[in-house]
Amino acid sequence: MDSITLQNYRCFGSEAQTARLAPLTLLVGPNSTGKTSFLALIRALWDVAFREVVPNFREEPYDLGSFEDIVHQAGGRSKPPKSFTAGFEFWSPLSAPGMISAHTAFSNYRGVPFPELRGFSRDDVSMEARVADDGCYAFSFRVGERKWDWLPPQTANSPYPTELLSFLMWRFNRNPFAGPNHEAADTDVNAIDELYASAHRNAFDLPRPFASSPVRSRPRRTYDPMMLAQDAEGDYIPSYLANQSRRDADEWQLLKERLEEFGKSSELFDEISVRSFGKSDRDPFQIQVRKFGKRRKGPWRNLIDVGYGVSQALPVLTELLRPDALTMLLLQQPEVHLHPQAQAALGTLFCQVAAGGRQLVIETHSDYIIDRVRMDVRDGTTGLKPEDVSILYFEPGDLSVKIHSIRIDQAGNVLDAPRSYGNFFMDEVSRSIGLRKG
Repeated sequence: MDSITLQNYRCFGSEAQTARLAPLTLLVGPNSTGKTSFLALIRALWDVAFREVVPNFREEPYDLGSFEDIVHQAGGRSKPPKSFTAGFEFWSPLSAPGMISAHTAFSNYRGVPFPELRGFSRDDVSMEARVADDGCYAFSFRVGERKWDWLPPQTANSPYPTELLSFLMWRFNRNPFAGPNHEAADTDVNAIDELYASAHRNAFDLPRPFASSPVRSRPRRTYDPMMLAQDAEGDYIPSYLANQSRRDADEWQLLKERLEEFGKSSELFDEISVRSFGKSDRDPFQIQVRKFGKRRKGPWRNLIDVGYGVSQALPVLTELLRPDALTMLLLQQPEVHLHPQAQAALGTLFCQVAAGGRQLVIETHSDYIIDRVRMDVRDGTTGLKPEDVSILYFEPGDLSVKIHSIRIDQAGNVLDAPRSYGNFFMDEVSRSIGLRKG
């Protein structure tokens, strides 16, 4: 995703706002300014555009409530809007490479935010699907100044019929449809067909974004094998590590080396191991780590005995470093319980992962992470370029929040930042050196 546009969503008011996304995007700002809501919207828009489902705004790790909780409330005597809108842009590399825009309007359907309108556009070609009052789908298409409407056969008045099947029905049958002044020519049909194919390449080529919780699972002294399905709090991570160590020695060695490389740079640990109490997949196991002294290696210690920081960081590290890692990750406060040195090391790891072709959107309150990202870009240590980083600053205002898209330059300097960005930290520095009183 290259940008997100939103309007009348949560704490974001009636003025449409567009925020720039990059391979590495950092969400910063005071508490309760919509950073988590922003992450939830990214996943919801992905679900609408590419999975063609009604998104669940209460799915872990986000719980935004009902439609009334999600639509912007202006306060006073103002009535809340009947819908909120959002969309995103993304690059499609297929036969006609270019930027595609996806947009959605959500209305209230039995208390649930329901995508009553969905659409894609590129240049002068667009397609939209709207749910009418009777619950049936109607499509509209545009190529240049020419417009057409098409109502596909509907088997039932479903509140959310499958757009993909309906469109494929038209695509392969080539149902004729006509506009007010022009009947669709083959070139028009091909243009719409190409837009649809390009827009939906993510539905088949890229997995759904992974979203992590700000608080990960508590460590245990001994684990029993569990299901290996991903979860927001990382409950499955110990079982995943044990499974890798038992079943795939090469992948486990690769992951182990990557984890230990970060462990050393952050000084969290020097070595990690899975201690199994048997040879069967059903047998319990422990996760152990140890640190090295100057002359000898220290003893193995259980994960539960080495401080909360290691167990809280391990799920995030595994998601970032596993050989089959997902393309897009939405992370909340990965620095929780970490010492500043480990937080800075996370900043370098984020740069390395983003430079490797993946997209990270990270909510953080850590200046150490931001400063390390700026310095790594400046020093060229990871290959990440200034344009590959976006800092989104969420500035609270009068009952609404404004998003500022902040850039950094080749020297790591922050550009386009509003005056309020960093004011608190500058005030604290001024107080510490005696330039101002508290």
